Amino acid sequence: MPEPRNAPVAPAVPVSPATPRAPRFGVNYTPSVGWFHHWLDFDLDTVRADLDSIAGLGLDHVRVFPLWPVFQPNRTLIRPRAVEQLVQLVDAAAERGLDVNVDGLQGHLSSFDFQPAWTRTWHRRNMFTDPDVVDGEAALLRTLAAALADRPNFLGMTVGNEINQFSGPPHPDPDPITPGEAERWLRRMLDACEEGAPGRFHLHAEYDAAWYLDEHPFTPAHAARLGAATAVHSWVFNGTAQRHGRTGTATEHHAAYMIELSKAWADTPHRPVWLQEVGAPAPHIPAEHAAQFTEATVAHALDCADVWGVTWWCSHDVDRSLADFPELEYGLGLLTTERKVKPAGRALAALVEEWRGRAYQPQVRTTALAVDVGPGETAPGRSVCAPGGTYFEAFMRLTALGVRPTAVLAARAGDAAHLASRGITDVVRPEDVY
Repeated sequence: MPEPRNAPVAPAVPVSPATPRAPRFGVNYTPSVGWFHHWLDFDLDTVRADLDSIAGLGLDHVRVFPLWPVFQPNRTLIRPRAVEQLVQLVDAAAERGLDVNVDGLQGHLSSFDFQPAWTRTWHRRNMFTDPDVVDGEAALLRTLAAALADRPNFLGMTVGNEINQFSGPPHPDPDPITPGEAERWLRRMLDACEEGAPGRFHLHAEYDAAWYLDEHPFTPAHAARLGAATAVHSWVFNGTAQRHGRTGTATEHHAAYMIELSKAWADTPHRPVWLQEVGAPAPHIPAEHAAQFTEATVAHALDCADVWGVTWWCSHDVDRSLADFPELEYGLGLLTTERKVKPAGRALAALVEEWRGRAYQPQVRTTALAVDVGPGETAPGRSVCAPGGTYFEAFMRLTALGVRPTAVLAARAGDAAHLASRGITDVVRPEDVY
């Protein structure tokens, strides 16, 4: 396997919300020094060195995470110096041929919550429904987007990182909302991003409760219909690897499954899907097997059509001098804190080289497994799609047989025009698989 290139990559391809001819490859940028607390002691030289090591893998974009309380410590104070530092990071990325997506509301990262004091305790207000809080959130997103709107390498905004986790269980102190309130909030936040940077690639991203948890207020329809693309965050520590093992079909195809599952709710047949987070978490994927898992996951994901790109979690390990992280978070990097490439990093770099200039034309998936999650748009019975659920296990059984299934809503299974638009010729149901 060749070593990653050390020279910066060529200038990034033009921004487009359409699925590219070749998939994009990137990484979620975790600073090697100070983790995301680096915003408190921002050092551009350290950032440049990190970005050099990322560009050395041949990647073409990064996703970055401004900490909400650092950027907006008061509802009416968005710190100009913090915004300036974000712009400096984006410009440094451009110098290395890297495009940048910016997550606006951080929000939640690696088991830690970062919410400003003006939303908590003595100032406790629901972050999704309180008019003043929502206005403040929109102002931050609009400001960040506007600050970057003239940067050619700025892809667009993601509203926040898995911010749906604040809306209900298992969060210990959630701000409860209804699906209707979740949709209104998402539309307001996406509108704010568009106002700041018109025409860019703005989207939102949820963790898998949106797909797998009954009654969760953020729904599959929200994920698959709002914003410029559908974001998928695939983590096999959710019961998949525990149930199926590190090399099980379900484990190695989990990302591909989520990509195909999302298409059941999409209103357009070729909506872009961004595999925005995926990683190799220990001990479910032991370190010595991380490269194999990386290769398998990416290969299966790119056997799906309409994938905008793959963005690995994450760039650099978390320094063990930092306390209280879940153990798996420390070793997820493609590089060490000393910026040394790890086996998974070499595997991803080899995949990037393999795909360079290659046409992206996966075969159409002609067999669809019908998914029935109950009536209406809220998908009240979506737990059948979760690991161990009847739909999930049927899909993986078909996959193990080499069928290459996609997903279709049961309500659309008899819609000839819908099936034809997606190239589906056969529809089966979970009970047909067993």
